[in-house]
Amino acid sequence: MAKKIIIILVITAALLGGLFYFRYEVYFSRGSARQDKILEIVKGEGNGAVAEKLKTAGLVSGKVYFYYYLRSHGLLNKILPGKYQLNGNMTIPEIAVLITNEENILPGYVKITFPEGWDSKKMAERLSANGFPGEEFLKIAQNPPERPIRDFDYLKNIKSLEGFLFPDTYFFAKDIGAEGIVQKILDNLDQKLTAEAREAIKNQGKSISDILTMASIVEMEVKTPDDRAIVSGIYWNRIKNGQALQSDITIAYILGIKKKQYSFEDTRTLSPYNTYLNKGLPPGPIDNPGLDAIKAVIYPKDSDYNYYLSDPETGQTIFSSTLEEHNANKVKYGL
Repeated sequence: MAKKIIIILVITAALLGGLFYFRYEVYFSRGSARQDKILEIVKGEGNGAVAEKLKTAGLVSGKVYFYYYLRSHGLLNKILPGKYQLNGNMTIPEIAVLITNEENILPGYVKITFPEGWDSKKMAERLSANGFPGEEFLKIAQNPPERPIRDFDYLKNIKSLEGFLFPDTYFFAKDIGAEGIVQKILDNLDQKLTAEAREAIKNQGKSISDILTMASIVEMEVKTPDDRAIVSGIYWNRIKNGQALQSDITIAYILGIKKKQYSFEDTRTLSPYNTYLNKGLPPGPIDNPGLDAIKAVIYPKDSDYNYYLSDPETGQTIFSSTLEEHNANKVKYGL
């Protein structure tokens, strides 16, 4: 009998502990985001989609806790479309109150998306087209002042912000200046570089600048996450083995022209960014890579491949282990 009572007490304690934990997560937990976020809720998005957005943005600790709060307080389907300024220090009740009250919708913000692989010049052009100081933004990107550099250790020895301007969708206040735009973009990159990623980079004996430089090449060379991880492995192995990277995308960067196939003369163009003539990484990133490319470079995939090409018709990546296979594939795909 005593044993049964003890078991019942243990089960009861576990259930009560679970209930207290769940209640704490619903009413008192906070997200992981360490900066303000502008969350856009689009008309037609349901409770689950909004919960997913909040979790992805690091604004709530779990989707189920947010959904439970809405349901238990009669707020299901009461979320209003619009843009809201939120941060990870807010509790679920605070967020729920904000996004179900019309007066909290933010006016005066402009949505701008910078695609993966864009350089700072293209970003500046998009800013100017939307009424923001694009030329001033470009000046800061190409010759950064002390302010943004001193905020991030990995920016101290760089001469340009190319590669560090994380491509994403941003909401900028209409009166924001170029410095504010740069700061917001750099803050976003800093958050994307998680503690786990930074530890992996450090353990590999690489720098964040190394990673972003390689990612800027991988970003434009291949498109799928799996292919990028394999190509990343090929490139890191080439550096390890003392081979040149031989990336066509760096020739495109130097010449300012994208071709189906570059000539031998093209690959002899004198430039520190020419990865046919120079071994190792180029001096810095050639564009601003997205998260998939960055992850592929931090976590490369080992393979027996040493060569690859892209089918000009389908874009499919064709891998090969030997130079003979690679040359045969070039003939096969008309390259």
